[in-house]
Amino acid sequence: MGRRASREIAMKLLYQLEIQKDSKEEQVSNTLEQHDLNDKDREYTLDIVDGVFDNREEIDRTIEKYSKGWRLSRISKVDLAILRLGIYEICYRKDIPFTVSINEAVELAKNYSGEESGSFVNGILGKVAKVKLLPVDGNEDNG
Repeated sequence: MGRRASREIAMKLLYQLEIQKDSKEEQVSNTLEQHDLNDKDREYTLDIVDGVFDNREEIDRTIEKYSKGWRLSRISKVDLAILRLGIYEICYRKDIPFTVSINEAVELAKNYSGEESGSFVNGILGKVAKVKLLPVDGNEDNG
């Protein structure tokens, strides 16, 4: 199936889990059963969903920090799912270049969200990636 399709499934799952408050495990299991994923794609999808949930507070703080003037409650649920996925990849997945994470997130936003979402997602993830690339003693408020 491939990483792009797996990323899309992960984004849809994150969105679904934000909307439906049913059992996370049940929703993940049902979604994965509906898709013919090989072991590598299944592992990636589960890593994204579990990783976002395990690091959600920090990821959400990052979103609020770089989405100047936007509270999480004002951001569409689709954009929120895409941003969480992108930030997780940038900050926690060393095997994915940040440019790939940003480009894929922007494409998801263009395909699944509003007209301005691609630019919004690109702006936030670009700032996160820029700060992530600063030296350890760098001042992240300069970004």
